[in-house]
Amino acid sequence: IFEVWMMLKNLPILFAVSLVFVGYMACSVTADEKVEDGFVSLFDGKSIENWNGNKKIFRVENGTIIGGSLEERIPNNEFLSTSKKYGDFELRLQAKLIGEGKNAGVQFRTKRIPNHHEVIGYQCDMGLMGTKNIWGSLYDESRRGKFLAEAKQVPLLKKFKTNDWNDLRIVCKGAQVQIWVNGVQTVNYREKDDQIERDGIIALQIHGGAPAEASYRHIRIKELKWKLSGSKRVFRIFGIDYCF
Repeated sequence: IFEVWMMLKNLPILFAVSLVFVGYMACSVTADEKVEDGFVSLFDGKSIENWNGNKKIFRVENGTIIGGSLEERIPNNEFLSTSKKYGDFELRLQAKLIGEGKNAGVQFRTKRIPNHHEVIGYQCDMGLMGTKNIWGSLYDESRRGKFLAEAKQVPLLKKFKTNDWNDLRIVCKGAQVQIWVNGVQTVNYREKDDQIERDGIIALQIHGGAPAEASYRHIRIKELKWKLSGSKRVFRIFGIDYCF
């Protein structure tokens, strides 16, 4: 009876300690996975079942999507993509590129080429071209086949982390495309061709060629809504209306 009484007496203390422990564990697990207000996670850290692409090239390890291999050459460009199309949005993620191969990227406002491994659309580039850092540069994949805007090297290199995680932020609003790498704006481009599509899938690339691994994690997106105001198009962000 005495032992039971002691156990009951200490229950409030044990309960409080348990709550603190559980709370600590919850914070430890979710701190890195927190999604900002208005954003939706595109990757749960566990599975790429809802993504489209070559699952022999892309896999999940330790909460990260990894494309490619450090042991074998990559036969051709490969892309892991969403099914849903996005038009005006803000995309945030972390990316890393290691290995002999020096090229990968994040596609947006993109579409797949039927019965082909390639895609068509904008790409936030990752990697090197010779000795030039092209992280955060805007490339037009399989369409115009050229850089539309390139990152200025000095500010980029001050913040860039080689063989480590880098924060990417991509914002599309109408004809405007903006990109940041680790908080440094690398692109502020306005599309002049009205025939270029302004929506499409999101896709993660590993470039064909020398062995390399492109890793992606914490992928989240916020769709940006437009409203009509007379003959003008009004874009609202952070509660402020911008007319175009």
